[in-house]
Amino acid sequence: MADLAKSVAQMVPGETAVIAGFITDELSNKLLEMGFLPGSVVKFNFKAPFGDPICVSISGYDITLRLEEAAMISILN
Repeated sequence: MADLAKSVAQMVPGETAVIAGFITDELSNKLLEMGFLPGSVVKFNFKAPFGDPICVSISGYDITLRLEEAAMISILN
C-alpha cells in the first residue's frame, strides 16, 4: 500500500494537500523541525527551471526542498 502513497514531489504547481507522514525515517526529524507536521496543509508553489529544487508553502512560510527530500513526505489526496 505504501507504493500507492503520493508524495510532495509528485504535486503540481497550485496544488494543496494534507501531510500524512513520512515515507522513511531518514529525514523525518529534519522535516519535522522545518514545519512539515502530519495534518498540516502544504501548497506546491513552483519548481526551478530544471525541476529541482521546488518551493512549497507551509504554516505561512515558503520553503525550498530538493526533490529527494520532497519524495519523503507522503500526502493525502
